Amino acid sequence: MSFNDKLVTIQGLSVEFYTEEGIARVVQDVSFNIERGQCYALVGESGCGKSVTALSIMRLIPDPPGRVTAGTVYFNGRDIYKLSEKQMRRIRGKEVSMIFQEPMTSLNPVYTVGDQVVEAIMLHQKKSYDQAWVDAAEMLRKVGIADPEQRAGEYPHQMSGGMRQRVMIAMAMSCRPDLLIADEPTTALDVTTQAQILDLLDSVKDQTNTSILLITHDLGVVAERADKVAVMYASRIVEKADSDDLFAEPLHPYTRGLLDSLPKLSQRPKRLVTIPGMVPEPLSFPSGCKFHPRCPLGSDDER
Repeated sequence: MSFNDKLVTIQGLSVEFYTEEGIARVVQDVSFNIERGQCYALVGESGCGKSVTALSIMRLIPDPPGRVTAGTVYFNGRDIYKLSEKQMRRIRGKEVSMIFQEPMTSLNPVYTVGDQVVEAIMLHQKKSYDQAWVDAAEMLRKVGIADPEQRAGEYPHQMSGGMRQRVMIAMAMSCRPDLLIADEPTTALDVTTQAQILDLLDSVKDQTNTSILLITHDLGVVAERADKVAVMYASRIVEKADSDDLFAEPLHPYTRGLLDSLPKLSQRPKRLVTIPGMVPEPLSFPSGCKFHPRCPLGSDDER
């Protein structure tokens, strides 16, 4: 694979947050590539560093208290940490967009959803308000919102969770970005709506060749949607593989633990398998392999 095929290249990324209790090393030595038109899944338990890794791609780590202490992030061949803030503002929303976990807190409650989509179009495409409004209504139609002209005049609180998530996707895709970061895009949605949102993301990827970084802890979603997977645990990537290979032959004990914990319809009802212990706090990660206190293969020799 040539360098031009790699839309995103992350090499040795480390991010720290400075707190009153000490330094929290939330991302350590993370490296992976996202190819054009690919769905890349970042999997792991809450607090493992998935969202911080995604925010690092958009250079949205708040400083202070956060800081990128090592590594590089190349997007479309450019080292984003060597760009000015003005250059980054041109990239955000236009070349890379992000769908956040909870649309109700991401959408502005005092503006109509149409105005919020229009704002993104006017900012990056330099269109008039009237032109942008036509484009916004068309984008809402494409993401499956019925009667988009009327819905565009409504406020976020007048919509269901699934509708708000569709609005977020419309905003993110309004400028046809090269990369769409979807951070737990189906959180708090019912199963039917989850499937519809994921089908919509698949359709967007296929129609526009947009790459998707899918951040999730739902392995069922990963198995069905992702091309490649990186499994994160306690700030580090512990395993990377093609999606089919990961599910067929997981190598890391943590990955095996995650897969073993899934309920299996083929077996008689029994107690679910769990990974013992708790995810360690970033302020007090164990030495050596961070999974060894919970690992069935671990021992004190891991220290």
